[in-house]
Amino acid sequence: MYLEKLSMTDRVAVVTGAGTGIGFACAEALAEAGATVIIADIDEAGARSAANNLVGSGYQADAEQLDVTDSTAVNALVGRIIDRYGKIDVLVNNAGIGKSFEPAEDMTDEVWQATLDVNLNGLFWCCRAFGKEMLKAGRGAIVNLGSMSGEISNRPQEQAQYNTSKAAVHHLTRCLAGEWGDRGVRVNAVAPTYIETKLIAHVHDDPELAQHWIGGTPMKRMGRADEVASVVQFLASDASSLMTGSIVLVDGGYTCW
Repeated sequence: MYLEKLSMTDRVAVVTGAGTGIGFACAEALAEAGATVIIADIDEAGARSAANNLVGSGYQADAEQLDVTDSTAVNALVGRIIDRYGKIDVLVNNAGIGKSFEPAEDMTDEVWQATLDVNLNGLFWCCRAFGKEMLKAGRGAIVNLGSMSGEISNRPQEQAQYNTSKAAVHHLTRCLAGEWGDRGVRVNAVAPTYIETKLIAHVHDDPELAQHWIGGTPMKRMGRADEVASVVQFLASDASSLMTGSIVLVDGGYTCW
């Protein structure tokens, strides 16, 4: 009974920004659970490579190029998926950007706007377009990738634009959950800590930064992409059927202190 709730067999899932990193791990977790996964990424070649990787492992996967900041493109993608598969059961909004060490007093309009365009506006365009189809079907699960940065103000790096965008994602998650809860569509978010990737590997060479990031975490380590993906898979599945509007911290205890 309980393991069956984690199954994603016969589900169609879309994961944005899934060509690499956390997004790919989420796509892999859903595919392993039985879902047909559409990898949507702004890098078409990267999306295709990631999908081929999953297919080579025996999973069902496809790839689509998508710029989430283009609402017309988002709507068009929804139409193509409905035409091809007839439904959309799961949406994982993973696409996002972040730039640290941007003091607020020196931040350009372009940095602020670009972050909000991808992390908040693009996520909303996807929730709106995919959510409409889920509401028609009376069923669906949306999982948004927030961040512990939506709950705290990180240090020592300045990143007001990123923190603000993720805080907005968390509250948008609650708003949509409230609007759609009685119509069969659940909306939750995952809020990860710092995740081990090539982009932030430099922390290990910077004692001061490591003290804040790793030393400031009760578990004394950063997270892994698969650890985030496991929580995303749970929230996308029927195992979390009573959960909506939740912001699940996957932060090694970072926000405890």
